[in-house]
Amino acid sequence: MYISRVELDIYNRQKIRDLTHLGAYHNWVEQSFKEESGVRNRKLWRLDKINDKKYLLLVSGEKPDLKLLEKYGVTGSAVTKEYDAYISKVKNGMKLRFRLVTNPVHAVMEDGKRGSEKPHITAEFQKKFFIDRAIKNGFEVNENEVNIVERGFELLRKSGTKPIKVVKATFEGVLTVVDEDKFKLLLENGFGKKKAYGFGLMTVIPM
Repeated sequence: MYISRVELDIYNRQKIRDLTHLGAYHNWVEQSFKEESGVRNRKLWRLDKINDKKYLLLVSGEKPDLKLLEKYGVTGSAVTKEYDAYISKVKNGMKLRFRLVTNPVHAVMEDGKRGSEKPHITAEFQKKFFIDRAIKNGFEVNENEVNIVERGFELLRKSGTKPIKVVKATFEGVLTVVDEDKFKLLLENGFGKKKAYGFGLMTVIPM
């Protein structure tokens, strides 16, 4: 596994004019890899704002081509590091600070069957959505140590379909690892829905 980062060239509007929706970012990520035999491997990515800069963060099974990753980025800003060694250090009982962008949704029952998915739009239910999924992903949290730092909607366009608004909630806080195997899978494979479109990538740092 690899973790990569590139700074978006936000002051070059001509360069980033195509980045108006999640689908455009998804295409950028996919085009940053020289895939073999037309096979696409799962990538997790998200956008982070740090001070006045904006970054694309990416976790992938293969190394991206850094020149391709800089298509909309600042020249020379793309970097890649091995991620497996970092993940392997995760152990039960560790307290970690985390950041996670989620797509909080729930299935509505229709005629006694699992029906369509609806977004959680209140902070209360978005937080519950996250906490309810903690244990099955190998960690536990104290409700008082979890914060929603950003809420809203993102636009997603796909070819041949109408644009849709996708609900978004960004969480930060402290967690404790209780099942290291499940938690490592979370770091590698992501959390929740819409993973191809900028959701589900959790990053952690030791306390």
